[in-house]
Amino acid sequence: MGTEEQYYSRNLEDVLSPYFSRKEIIGIRGARQIGKTTLLKRIQDLWKGESIFINMDLRENRRTFESAPLDFVARVTASAKEITPSNKFLIILDEIQRIPNAGELLKIVYDEANETNKVKIFISGSSSLELKTNVLPFLAGRLLLFDLFTFNFQEYLSTQDKGLLHLLKKKQMSLQSFIKDGSAIDPPSFLSENVHNLKHYLIWGGYPEVIKAHTDETRRRLLNNIMNLYLDKDIAAFFGLTDTSKFEALLRVLAFNIGNMVNISGLSSDLKLSYRQTEHFLEILEHSYTIKLVRPFYKNLVTEVKKMPKQYLFDLGMRNAILNNFTPFDNRTDRGELLENFVFCELQSNFEGWQINYWRTTGKAEMDFILRKDNQIVPIEVKLGGKKLGKGFYSFLKTYHPKRAIIATLDKFNVEKVLETTVYWVPAYYF
Repeated sequence: MGTEEQYYSRNLEDVLSPYFSRKEIIGIRGARQIGKTTLLKRIQDLWKGESIFINMDLRENRRTFESAPLDFVARVTASAKEITPSNKFLIILDEIQRIPNAGELLKIVYDEANETNKVKIFISGSSSLELKTNVLPFLAGRLLLFDLFTFNFQEYLSTQDKGLLHLLKKKQMSLQSFIKDGSAIDPPSFLSENVHNLKHYLIWGGYPEVIKAHTDETRRRLLNNIMNLYLDKDIAAFFGLTDTSKFEALLRVLAFNIGNMVNISGLSSDLKLSYRQTEHFLEILEHSYTIKLVRPFYKNLVTEVKKMPKQYLFDLGMRNAILNNFTPFDNRTDRGELLENFVFCELQSNFEGWQINYWRTTGKAEMDFILRKDNQIVPIEVKLGGKKLGKGFYSFLKTYHPKRAIIATLDKFNVEKVLETTVYWVPAYYF
């Protein structure tokens, strides 16, 4: 008998559990190979009633669901012993975007299931563009949609050291409390061990199979395979690009320039692409969970940049695979860019409900990130070496008078008063 593969829990599990008893379809979307299927099978294992997992990558499953969705559901639930509103039958439809008219068919199934209140439906999808086009318009009020990313640093640490994880959660909660109400942030402990783990994560990222690997050579091979599958399956086949060479060239340019503003005219000129084709490629990259475009924060229409976004990649392991650069962190020239991209990913993962922007004036005063929620504004600057604050930081504080601000560093911790603002210097993993 073989041993069962170890399952590493995802934070999204706890987010989803309160919605299990609701009638809406639960949707999980995210890039391929980040663990959507594993998470859904975990949910199936935890489900109190009977269930079935259906892979829509298989042509036969798609064909039978498309031809008669209600008969399909009737058949898969026919063998169930007892289905009641309190003991529903769980149907999981994995990679639902593979069905062209998925939204229309799911609406039929949902409306029928809602009448009997005996079936709960989970779906997953790897293309937000396909979900937006073919699913969401039909399921208004019927679907609760959640994003799953690669393992964030907290989830990564859960696979390495449970003791450090427990302490990390306390540090992260204290930072979130500071942002919310100004409470003091806990000072770091076991700093060198956390920084060691962070440096590893900054090179190899958070893809589940990469995290499970035991050697750098295996990690390299896995990441290169993920990148090639992405180009061959998602981009060439799914989006219908017959020649991916220009697309790959754009991807390399973006990977090299993480944290920089995206000038579509400049990119199209450099890569000999049309403006519209460059826009289309950027749209594909966003909807396949490869890059994220961060929009500028502005209130003064005259002096502040209000058009061009900055771009980051969702996974640093993928980024380093695109550039074929897995040099250890301490020997790299792009350490600052890696740390800034890391902070963005952690903000995206851990600060749901907050809007993330950047700030830049026409005079080139800059702030890496602005967290916004309701009337609260929290500026965040990333400084690898913990060097002195720049003019842009002071400029933002003088203009907007935030109560709190944070400097993300590799390993520095300090608190000071700058003008009217309480400023904490914290290791980046606190996010």
